Amino acid sequence: MAKQMQKTSMFIEQSPGDYENGDIQKNLDDDGRPKRTGTWVTASAHIITAVIGSGVLSLAWAIAQLGWVAGPAVLMAFSFITYFTSTLLADCYRAPDPVHGKRNYTYMDVVRAYLGGRKVQLCGLAQYANLVGITIGYTITASISMLSWLSIVAAIMSFAYSSIGLGLSIAKVAGGEHVRTSLTGVTVGVDVSGSEKVWRTFQAIGDIAFAYAYSTDTIKSSPPENKSMKRASSIGVSTTTLFYVLCGLIGYAAFGNDAPGNFLTGFGFYEPFWLIDFANICIAIHLIGAYQVFAQPLFGFVEGWCSRNWPNSKFITSEHAVDVPFYGIYYLNFFRLVWRTAYVIITAVVAMIFPFFNDFLGLIGAGSFWPLTVYFPIEMHIAQSKTPKYSFRWIWLKILSWVCLVVSLIAAAGSVQGLIQSLKTYKPFQTQE
Repeated sequence: MAKQMQKTSMFIEQSPGDYENGDIQKNLDDDGRPKRTGTWVTASAHIITAVIGSGVLSLAWAIAQLGWVAGPAVLMAFSFITYFTSTLLADCYRAPDPVHGKRNYTYMDVVRAYLGGRKVQLCGLAQYANLVGITIGYTITASISMLSWLSIVAAIMSFAYSSIGLGLSIAKVAGGEHVRTSLTGVTVGVDVSGSEKVWRTFQAIGDIAFAYAYSTDTIKSSPPENKSMKRASSIGVSTTTLFYVLCGLIGYAAFGNDAPGNFLTGFGFYEPFWLIDFANICIAIHLIGAYQVFAQPLFGFVEGWCSRNWPNSKFITSEHAVDVPFYGIYYLNFFRLVWRTAYVIITAVVAMIFPFFNDFLGLIGAGSFWPLTVYFPIEMHIAQSKTPKYSFRWIWLKILSWVCLVVSLIAAAGSVQGLIQSLKTYKPFQTQE
């Protein structure tokens, strides 16, 4: 069992005998874990490939709701906020000093180090609710598109289908086909009613918020991680924003106010058929891999919690050795098998009940953007820097947090309204946008 766990662990504990001539310190970081090898280059690549996911597919629709003026402005606003708060979060990786303090290995550890109390539980609730939502959202996207190495393949696939969509949009614009666009997006009285315009605007903001969700990387301690991560955030977010602006604006130019919710699978393109099929295959492969990445922390949390609360339950804690041909010994845990299978089934059922791409992405984005991207980084920065209460910096940081909260609430309201409307008009066995 120990040998098997050692093979599959992300952080493999090495024994002194594994090193020769007293080289242990050369292979271990200052916290006793294997030395980190990541740099700002690898961190930038990780951010870019992690961010450019299924959210990019809805950007043409989002720009169509907001128009040529507000659409790019909202994209740039979310880009700036994401970059700014990511720099604050980078300084909180170590506590209490951003360079020489103790490392925190998870988001909840950082919150615990700086804020403590109920905010740790609130952070956990926001994180795991976000993970559940993302796995459901990815199930929706993967089902619509069904016609370490896992993450790499998923990243390549995300670039592939995004680039295909961008290329086909450029080809459609170059073809000279006339489409209706405007400075303010979809037109009241022509495309939508007044109330629909408001709700769709809110929902579009949520879609853009979802597109800017990303996680951090593991980078080596020299130069200081916070400086490397800030540099990586700058490169990653700016590159992603450029790609998003291209996909969103060119997609809107290609389809105008009638831009579909998913510009690849929402009947946005018909020819060439083989290229669309390939893009949909890329989407499915990417989201299958991404599902695993986002689900693992939730699986680990539930399984760890159950093991701590019922340590004597053989159903929960017992491992059964199974000899798998061409693989070797695999240790099977019945609780893990039942729980994970049940979770996948439940998320799939929810995805089938709510197969509405834009509405669900907007709801996930609205629910996760403020607490995880804005609120906690700002609060931890205030605690770390000991910013005086009611000082100029404290006031504008609080204003930024509250403004983002209001934006998230109206985006959530728009997405919920969109889900309700979609359910009213939902016709099973027909493809949804």
